[in-house]
Amino acid sequence: MRPPATPRERSVPEPAPGPEATDGSHRAAPTPPDAPEAADGTGATSDPAPRAAQEPPTPAASPEPPTTVSRKQAAKAAATSPDPTTGRSPQPPTATATQPPTATASDPVTATASDPVTAASQESAATASEEASVRPGRAATARAHHPTAREPSTAPAPTTTPEPSGSAPEPPVTDLSDLAPAAWPARAAAAWPALPLLVALALWVYATRHTDVSALDDFGLVSALHPTFWAGLAVLTAGFWFTVRDRRRRGAWSLAYVLVLLVMERATQALLYPTPLYAWAWKHDAVIDHLLTSGGLQGADRLGDMAVYDQWPGFFAAQAALVRLLGVDNAAMYMAWWPLVSSVLLLLPLLLIYRTFIEDRRLIWTAVWLFCVGNWVGQDYFSPQSVAFALHLGVLAVVLRRYGRSGGPHGRQGQAVWTVLLSVLVTAIVVSHQLTPGMLVVTLVALALTRRYRDWVPAVTTVVIFLAWCLTAALPFLSAAMPDMIRSIGDIGANVETGYGTTPTGTGAVATSWAARLLSGSVLLLALAGVVRQRVLRHRALPLLLVAAAPLPMFAASSYGSEMIFRVLMFMLPGAAFFAAAALLPKVRTLAADAAARDTAPPSPATRARPRRVPLPALPRPRFGVWVPLLVLLAGTLAFVPSYSGKDRVNYFPPREVALVKQLFDQAPDDSLVVAANRNYPLAYEQYWRVDHYWFLDDDRRHVDEIVRDPATVLARDMAAVEPPARAYFLLTRGQTANSEMNGQLDRAQLDRIRESVASSPAFELVAENDGGVLYVLTPAS
Repeated sequence: MRPPATPRERSVPEPAPGPEATDGSHRAAPTPPDAPEAADGTGATSDPAPRAAQEPPTPAASPEPPTTVSRKQAAKAAATSPDPTTGRSPQPPTATATQPPTATASDPVTATASDPVTAASQESAATASEEASVRPGRAATARAHHPTAREPSTAPAPTTTPEPSGSAPEPPVTDLSDLAPAAWPARAAAAWPALPLLVALALWVYATRHTDVSALDDFGLVSALHPTFWAGLAVLTAGFWFTVRDRRRRGAWSLAYVLVLLVMERATQALLYPTPLYAWAWKHDAVIDHLLTSGGLQGADRLGDMAVYDQWPGFFAAQAALVRLLGVDNAAMYMAWWPLVSSVLLLLPLLLIYRTFIEDRRLIWTAVWLFCVGNWVGQDYFSPQSVAFALHLGVLAVVLRRYGRSGGPHGRQGQAVWTVLLSVLVTAIVVSHQLTPGMLVVTLVALALTRRYRDWVPAVTTVVIFLAWCLTAALPFLSAAMPDMIRSIGDIGANVETGYGTTPTGTGAVATSWAARLLSGSVLLLALAGVVRQRVLRHRALPLLLVAAAPLPMFAASSYGSEMIFRVLMFMLPGAAFFAAAALLPKVRTLAADAAARDTAPPSPATRARPRRVPLPALPRPRFGVWVPLLVLLAGTLAFVPSYSGKDRVNYFPPREVALVKQLFDQAPDDSLVVAANRNYPLAYEQYWRVDHYWFLDDDRRHVDEIVRDPATVLARDMAAVEPPARAYFLLTRGQTANSEMNGQLDRAQLDRIRESVASSPAFELVAENDGGVLYVLTPAS
């Protein structure tokens, strides 16, 4: 690169400034042999002398240039005023008179015309060609990309060529105020939803480390939780609401909030309790153990009532294979985390279903949130129902997306593939659970009755597979249960009634039960409000209305062990949550509206020219449409905890209670009998294929009254039929007492009387006792 001009070169007189040639003839001067070629590739010389000789002299520049300077003055200022920090002459500006500067790949940093520090460089915008005599490569490159305001608009833009080999490119010189905004403020603004997430997680972790579950009361986990848990839920809900309402936010943020919600809702118990919850989960673990032990399915002649699980073995066979694959002793090693796993499995089919009818991320993710907080029924525990429900939603997603009038892009040939997938999903449901296929049939029939989904292939396929299984593998159970099932058809009152032994008793049980009822009622009322308010969705998402209403006729079919009302609520929830979310959002966009908005709204020029900046959130003004829905969402999220965890005193079994029951089955001979108040204790069905069970609170009420009046005598009589070497055991645990008290069977005083009577009777011998319960055995002499 040529050194700066010498005083001799600067003293050469130059002509007065005049209009520049538009054909580039001023660059046609011969180039000395030793001069480098200009960067624009036009052959312009880098020696200022020939150029100066062609121009008349001009007055000398004043020390302080006025607002308007001549080209000669600007050139001299640019040539004789090196930058104090780099020692190099200033770079010509890149701004034009009519267009703001923009950053390009070849010009990463631009200067603004209002910078007072680089005034000489601003004024030299009119003389970029003069500076080529000092910086031939840089000046030509600058002219190529940024023509000056004084040059005529018809001047051709010169092309750029690389600088001569051996000369390192010089960085452009500019003031700090000319630099583009730093990337980190925009990224921080775009990532602000992470702050509520991190705060909520921190509060949740603190709460789990400071919560004591050793002494639960009738409110279950609600009263034991540390206050920071509730604060974390509130922060998470507020952060989700303000994130999901912002259309500029990506859906990944909403997904992150939903995942954290599931962790706080479903993983808290797994972290706090050292043993798995729910006696039914322990029962299913026993079924898996039976499959692993026997190596096959068995009938009612050997298993009795438990043979029903061998007639719907899909879930248990899959779990037995998983136990072998993981190399663990039994499913109890991981079933405490199953509620979280099964809840996450529901997200994909839910999103597919909702996206079938709407693309508004606000509505989709608010509906998913409401579904998560409204699904308090507790069927997400380690059970066939948890997997069957996910498969049920998967079938609905396939039908809604591929069997409508606009579905199936390849016609019947394309639908054949989806029919095969549908058959696989339906088969997995049918072989795993008894109730879910019936719910699926009524839903698919309801969809087939509409014009939009008038395709009977899904419904017929499901009915055929369901009937085939019922008439073959499940026929023994159905033959025995059919009379009772026929009698219950149409008896809605009896099917809805909870029945004896399932009525909440006590302040905590009643309060948590009402919290669950209010939560379900609120979701249904919001869904009704959404149907009324959102006219577009009444037509657009009509199939989801049918999905929500289709399970209602099942009330007339069966009581399903006094659980039908809970199952109907669960199967209604996907459709109800969608319309409940629509009630909380003031404006819902359909697919057609989104497409029209994209076609009629061109991007802003400023948006194209500058990097996108996401503003930091600002609290909206107090408006009904912002704060009231947030309060409703927060109330529902907080109400989930007592609805879901309010009965943990019944469902949690301390390690010492588990150890006591395990001791019983370790020493019980084959064909022994275990007598207990009810089945609410861990390992209640352990080794059920060789040990019998009798729960006297499930018996007729008159017999229960006899036991209460004279416990030891009546129980000894009931247990006397056991023949040696088998033994008869009496087991009373903490879990049985909690279940009896909270569900209105026997109170603590009555159970204590039974225990004291057995302890004082010579017919019984104490085997083991700890704070989890007591175990007695009937003496052979009795």
